[in-house]
Amino acid sequence: MSVKVQRSFAEQQQGQLSGCGTLYLVATPIGNLEDMTYRAVRILREADIIAAEDTRQTRKLLSHFEITPGKLLSYHDHNRVASGPELIRFIIEGKNLALVSDAGLPAISDPGSDLVKLAIEAGIPVVPVPGANAALSALIVSGLPTDSFKFIGFLPREQRERDEILHMQQEEQSTLLFYESPHRLIKTLESMLAVLGNRRIVLARELTKRFEEMARGTVEACLEWLGEHPPMGEYCIVVEGADPGELEEKRNAWWQSLSIHDHVLHYEEKGLSRKEAMKKTAQDRGVSKRDIYQSLI
Repeated sequence: MSVKVQRSFAEQQQGQLSGCGTLYLVATPIGNLEDMTYRAVRILREADIIAAEDTRQTRKLLSHFEITPGKLLSYHDHNRVASGPELIRFIIEGKNLALVSDAGLPAISDPGSDLVKLAIEAGIPVVPVPGANAALSALIVSGLPTDSFKFIGFLPREQRERDEILHMQQEEQSTLLFYESPHRLIKTLESMLAVLGNRRIVLARELTKRFEEMARGTVEACLEWLGEHPPMGEYCIVVEGADPGELEEKRNAWWQSLSIHDHVLHYEEKGLSRKEAMKKTAQDRGVSKRDIYQSLI
């Protein structure tokens, strides 16, 4: 497989001669409009086309910075299959296109990544115009390790699928980054407690906005706090990675050689009810009681 090298600014000049445009990925503020960069404003002013996840939201942003777009088009998860190739055609014809999301960096937890793939396949230069990002903003104020981190984004709505993804992170020692909406926050934290244990976390909400707030504590402590302070606004959840010592202890645990059936039986023989034996087994293995139940069916 050959290596394809993009030299962004040289290729922009060549593109002007060849008639091909450029795809710009333009970061927009995640709340505070003062976080908009000079370069982002310039690119949006100069772009022939702006593709936006929500054109109504983007019009407000453009109006604030007195930007009159050449053409503002909708590009979101529901129309990406049809709109993507059309946008690529515009760029091939010589139009410079700026892609923006509702907030932050495009192509992260939105369909922009699909457009990037199409552009690369078509030989179109893809140029980042950096700016605010909610996950990284939450990470740097969390107080948790920043030398290694893993972005997960939004977890699935269904508990079973959500738990499956969390199970995959049980031995991940990097700090974990999630996005979550207010009405699903408590269920997500309950899943984290059941699967990952009572780790240190940070709930960062309304970042850069008037009601910016960081709640730091264990999962259990944060759940108790949310009982008195109902979730409001969009959240970034920063979760402590797995403890290496605990992982080693778990790998050498007395029950490692036992099947789940024998593990539950061990506690039943000690006088625990089947329900309590399954609960203890789940705690030992760092999984949910439902997983133990499913394994015994």
